[in-house]
Amino acid sequence: MSINQLEVQKTTVNRDELLEKAKQIGLIAEKYSSEAEQNSRLSDVVIEKIKEAQFHKLLRPKAYGGQDLDYFTFGEMIRTISNYSVPAAWLSYFFVIHETWPAFLPKESRDLMFNQGGLMADVFAPVGKVTDDGEGYRLSGQWNFCSGVLWSDWIALGAIAKLKDGTEPEYSLFIVHKDDAEIINNWDTLGLRGTGSNGVRLDNVYIAPNRVFKMSRVLAGEGLGEDNYEPDYQIANVPYMQFFLMGFQFIQIGGVERLIQIFQEKTENRIRIFNNSQNEKEAASSQRVLAELKIQLSALKGLANEYVEKLTYYQKNSIVTLDEEDREKLFAIRGYVSKNAAEMALRIMLTLGGNSVFKSDPTEMFVRDIITVATHPTHLYEDSMAAYGKSIFGFKGNPVW
Repeated sequence: MSINQLEVQKTTVNRDELLEKAKQIGLIAEKYSSEAEQNSRLSDVVIEKIKEAQFHKLLRPKAYGGQDLDYFTFGEMIRTISNYSVPAAWLSYFFVIHETWPAFLPKESRDLMFNQGGLMADVFAPVGKVTDDGEGYRLSGQWNFCSGVLWSDWIALGAIAKLKDGTEPEYSLFIVHKDDAEIINNWDTLGLRGTGSNGVRLDNVYIAPNRVFKMSRVLAGEGLGEDNYEPDYQIANVPYMQFFLMGFQFIQIGGVERLIQIFQEKTENRIRIFNNSQNEKEAASSQRVLAELKIQLSALKGLANEYVEKLTYYQKNSIVTLDEEDREKLFAIRGYVSKNAAEMALRIMLTLGGNSVFKSDPTEMFVRDIITVATHPTHLYEDSMAAYGKSIFGFKGNPVW
């Protein structure tokens, strides 16, 4: 019996409840932030709090316990966590979106992954080497930046290969159980240290044909299979990649919002010994900086809101592919938010001065985390603006983002 023949319970999220859970995750992550920095991974206490919140199940198909999580609430959840801990927001976001790609798999694999209940990780970079062994596929390679891998059971890894039902090599994610992978302990970075985004290595690991997420086809508008068709499943009714990448801007906004709060508090209590012992809140320079930061923050929130409004419109109208200019404008929004958040963070540190560079001070940690988020390839500013500009003049933009 196919999903559309079943009675699927429709549940609506409680926004206030979700935001309170997000706040609690953030608070406990902040409490253990120093430990996360030292160990290059979030404390297991924080991970258990994330699991307890059950966020990772929210955007599953409803037949597997998913709910109607609107994108505005989703963004606010991630922003709220990031007010306290950027790494915790990063992982919470990833654990939610990583439970959408199993929805596009055949039923056997879908049931196994969803019903097992473990968390999921992925690396989109198509760096793997694939061979067809007749029955299935063999996958080898090393993928870095595998966020969430330390706590996940299933890992989806990118590669370009000719599939059994295809005619040309195509971009796909090949899914393995963590037991079949070697975790490479190479996460030693400027920021986002708590995410524990270590590398993954595979050597000739078998991949069954029903454990391949055919990304190129999904990006081209191919939907769910007959055995998993839910007419109102929101992820099947939006451009998948543009949905998948929506949360990065909320991570940045939440982090820089907290930094602005820190800046204001420190400025109100800062006495400048070499400036005639003046209280810094009386200085025109800091007053101007704070005013500009708050206006910039409002502008970034406005752009993020526009992005979410577009996703909501696409969902309501079942638009799963975009014309080039619309697609690249979303890339440009992500790039603009990312670059400006990073520059705002750096400006805060440069204005506050040397007392904010100590490891015990949250300022330097938030600055490092926000700058590191800005280095992610899905929202690099120069790439995004070049792609958007090309599309405005009728040329092809970025092939994926």
